[in-house]
Amino acid sequence: MANINLYGYRYSVYTRIVRLVLQIKEQDYDSIEVDPFSALPPGYLDQHPFGRVPVLTHGTFSIFETQAITRYLDSTFPANPLMPETAKARARVDQTITIIDNYGYLPMVRQVFSNRVFAPLEGAPVDEAEISMGLEASHKVLESLERFAKEGLILNGQGCTLADCHLAPMIDYFVRAEEGHMLLRTYPALNTWWDGIQGAGILTATDPDLSLLGPKI
Repeated sequence: MANINLYGYRYSVYTRIVRLVLQIKEQDYDSIEVDPFSALPPGYLDQHPFGRVPVLTHGTFSIFETQAITRYLDSTFPANPLMPETAKARARVDQTITIIDNYGYLPMVRQVFSNRVFAPLEGAPVDEAEISMGLEASHKVLESLERFAKEGLILNGQGCTLADCHLAPMIDYFVRAEEGHMLLRTYPALNTWWDGIQGAGILTATDPDLSLLGPKI
């Protein structure tokens, strides 16, 4: 029995981020499915008072908020470190995570992916206006990340950092929409980084398997 439990939603990018870090750290864990859009399990609000995912427990220690979880895992399990050595590169990691959380998740995942890809699989209506707004807002996010990729301190294919772990699941969802795929291709340095991530295959084991979705009755 693993000493680590991960409470999360299969299709959550934030749950996938933690799973990706656990994979890189080569840590076994037990996965407990929690759908934040349905009735929460009894006692879950004691672990996460805001009723979201993920939550990680390690022995008697419990922690929520994805960035806090991934920092904890990187500090607790030193093999395959996910923070670079220089202050400038570490600052770029922090910047990337903050940008994608604060400015990227809503347009790229909630507006573009959820409407263009996720909703049809569930038999739900597609909101084209939301997709358009999401694509428009995604430009500034991708422009910022393009600068980081060109700079070369991170997102450079020279090693995985927490920035890669936080960004890759969101980009993976974004490019499943054809519009997102085409938009990413207009940012060459970032697109090269993405090609490298795909070639390395680090996302394969954490793929949420959208084929399991179906219309809700």
